[in-house]
Amino acid sequence: MRHGPAEDHTESGLDADRGLTVAGRERVRAVAKALLDANEAPMGIITSPLVRAVQTAEIVAIVTGLGERDGGVEVRRGMAPGGDAVQMVHQLALVRRKRVLVTGHEPDLSGLVTSLLGAFGRPFDKAMVVGLHVPDQGGAARLRFVLDPRSLKLETEGAD
Repeated sequence: MRHGPAEDHTESGLDADRGLTVAGRERVRAVAKALLDANEAPMGIITSPLVRAVQTAEIVAIVTGLGERDGGVEVRRGMAPGGDAVQMVHQLALVRRKRVLVTGHEPDLSGLVTSLLGAFGRPFDKAMVVGLHVPDQGGAARLRFVLDPRSLKLETEGAD
């Protein structure tokens, strides 16, 4: 999942401190509810340490009731811009972690999805979720769904 729409600037002037806008928070809540309604709520969340990604992860956790189930929100530097998320995702598959939501940034998420699928030919909008099945034995991932944050529809056409 890409983080929701964020502020352009902060008082600190640091990009890492940019938080979600009010509209961004609402969009993330709506996407989280759509995941819940589609029985695709995460069982764990791994997020970038940047404020806007952490806020996105926390909203998804609250809306989907993740705090009431196993898992939780885990902050990892590897999800920050320029991190190596591909290795992390393969490790999660190897230990058979299921339905882990990875929250991060562009262009890293497009690169991650392309690395796992072999190709991904669409823009990664803010608050968009791409559901993949990553095999624990290695090999290419399989696209399960795309959740468009504007329509709130789970698109499975072209996915297995």
